[in-house]
Amino acid sequence: MIPAIGITMGDAAGIGPEVIIKALEEPEIYEICRPIVIGDAKILKRAATISDSKVVIHTIEDTEEAKSQHGIIDCINLDLLPEDIVFGEVSAVAGDAAYQFIEKAITLAKARKIQAICTAPLNKEALVKGGHDFSGHTEILATLTETADYSMMLSSPKLKVIHLTTHVGLKKAIDLINPERTHTVIELADKALKRAGYKEPSIAVCGINPHAGENGLFGEGEEEEKLVPAIREAQAQGINVSGPHPADTVFFRAVRGDFDIVVACYHDQGHVPIKVLGLEEGVNITVGLNHGIIRTSVDHGTAFDIAGKNIADNRSMVAALQSAAELAPK
Repeated sequence: MIPAIGITMGDAAGIGPEVIIKALEEPEIYEICRPIVIGDAKILKRAATISDSKVVIHTIEDTEEAKSQHGIIDCINLDLLPEDIVFGEVSAVAGDAAYQFIEKAITLAKARKIQAICTAPLNKEALVKGGHDFSGHTEILATLTETADYSMMLSSPKLKVIHLTTHVGLKKAIDLINPERTHTVIELADKALKRAGYKEPSIAVCGINPHAGENGLFGEGEEEEKLVPAIREAQAQGINVSGPHPADTVFFRAVRGDFDIVVACYHDQGHVPIKVLGLEEGVNITVGLNHGIIRTSVDHGTAFDIAGKNIADNRSMVAALQSAAELAPK
């Protein structure tokens, strides 16, 4: 039986509803999963009109009512939004609704009614205005699943990256890195790739400083203190990990095929190479959630500047659904 994937609608003032409609117009999606949108039916209908789509929005209350048929989009309708919500504007109502869509998806995943979650983008400012003080999807998911050890993985056809830290300032990010966190993320990367079919994934750890510290020439010994002990411990466990490697060359080497995944130390160190390679095909994956929950996401934001204009690209959403179907328990 192919997996049921819960698709959270994201921020209704952005491009989330539109890219969902466009992605679910692709017939091959229904060959690999049973997509169920968790959101607002009337907003999806508006997005379908804007996208010149002929799909039918099928409102349901439970996953068992889903038709799982191309041309019909099943939607668990939480009915939290006004029909005329303004595109491109930060809205507390939209931020609160985006949070509640995720909360509903977690409930369904815990009950095994869906086998994975795929999220459309939310707006962090709207989220906070809506009463939910989180920096992003990853932190919400970790809180709702009571998960302590998790990480953000970015995946594209040529490169995979997993992060030691994400949505914090650079100075705080370096303070947060320690051998325990580094070892945890190396293990998460190893387990995630093995689950995806890699027999012995090759993992490269980025240095924190230029040239990975150049034997103490740059920085204050952060590599030796925060990274090296964890790498050695993981190697002793049999994990195929190496580093620290200079960040200015390790991503090139990974794209060339030397490594299957790169451990990035902070947000931009990992995000920039993925996005340079192609924003349209990037997928955001939350690794290590409790209850065995798989979560993938588009690797782009709400794009308020183009929302409602029928120019949003669906490729990252298609890739996210494909990754969710691949990683979901069968």
